[in-house]
Amino acid sequence: MRLDWIAPADRLSALPPYVFARLDELKARAREQGLDLIDLGMGNPDGMAPQPVIDAAIAALQVRTNHGYPPFEGTADFRHAITAWYNRCYSVELNPDSEALPLLGSKEGLSHLALAYINPGDLVLVPSPSYPAHFRGPLIAGAELHQLPLSADNNWLIDLAAIPDEIADRAKILYFNYPNNPTTATAPREFFEDIVAFARRHQILLVHDLCYAELAFDGYQPTSLLEIPDAKEIGVEFHTLSKTYSMAGWRVGFVVGNAAIVQGLRTLKTNLDYGIFAAIQTAAQTALQLPDHYIKEAQERYRERRDFLIEGLGELGWTIPKAKATMYLWVPCTVGMNSTDFALNVLQKTGVVVTPGNAFGECGEGYVRISLIADCDRLGEALQRFKESGICYTSEPALTH
Repeated sequence: MRLDWIAPADRLSALPPYVFARLDELKARAREQGLDLIDLGMGNPDGMAPQPVIDAAIAALQVRTNHGYPPFEGTADFRHAITAWYNRCYSVELNPDSEALPLLGSKEGLSHLALAYINPGDLVLVPSPSYPAHFRGPLIAGAELHQLPLSADNNWLIDLAAIPDEIADRAKILYFNYPNNPTTATAPREFFEDIVAFARRHQILLVHDLCYAELAFDGYQPTSLLEIPDAKEIGVEFHTLSKTYSMAGWRVGFVVGNAAIVQGLRTLKTNLDYGIFAAIQTAAQTALQLPDHYIKEAQERYRERRDFLIEGLGELGWTIPKAKATMYLWVPCTVGMNSTDFALNVLQKTGVVVTPGNAFGECGEGYVRISLIADCDRLGEALQRFKESGICYTSEPALTH
């Protein structure tokens, strides 16, 4: 029975199409046609969580009390593990009782923060391109968005000087993310100092997404927003265990920072969910306490894939700088094709899935994001298909038939 007379809420119509959902439809159709897909679209790690994490989860499953509702604010052990991790990695002191909150993944928290703090019509500053939750959450909350264009000319950094004072004075929240998804850009400490000073001057809440903190290469060490003096007065920082520890399906992350903001998000979440299964929190606690060699193994895995794919794409005409962090490559489309057409052309000709840059905002147009979520043998197969199908980078418009 069709219920044409029941219309969805207006907030849904404000959302642009979710490209990953559309890609899933196209992938299903391609599989039905017998294509052997090499899916380099989503940032979905291809491995399993480290064995100690799995063992901790199995043991926690045998604990009877873990099968009831967990505390709304997360278990004390997990919160202490979060704050100890920040102290170990960044020398940042946090109160585990008020300045740390476990989340059902960072995407959930980023979006719910918008619902907790944005009223309809509030102005929110969001980079373009950016991770979709950074603008979709505010849109659901009824925000007015002001895009901050990122470009290769400025190393994909936010140009704070280009934000008009009247816009900055109206803005309530600024979302940002370094190391950056999708551009792979990194920001120097001086940028973090500048953005804290900017936010304090204009009384803006800073929301920093640090999901790729540990996937850094070649000696690079990312900066935490909370390392910057006074940042905790006006900011919070999100993190996830999805990428580094191959725990994407476990749905576990956390937010830390300003106690009032963290507790506001907690208040909202007590009305929306019952928190994370306690056995998963035990496993996540174990992950944050793993010896450094587990992190180094993950870093080496993605670094090797980065170098392999950059070299192979170089033989096909692309010149791609080596990203210092993240699990992606940000690759310009063949001249004359927009990002959607290029991604569809690649999928149809080769069975390789990449994500069109416009999925991340207007200023992602002209690029595709490639996730380093397959081993080098499989990446080599993708490169061979590119070569055989004539997928390459040239200065001349490409034919699409």
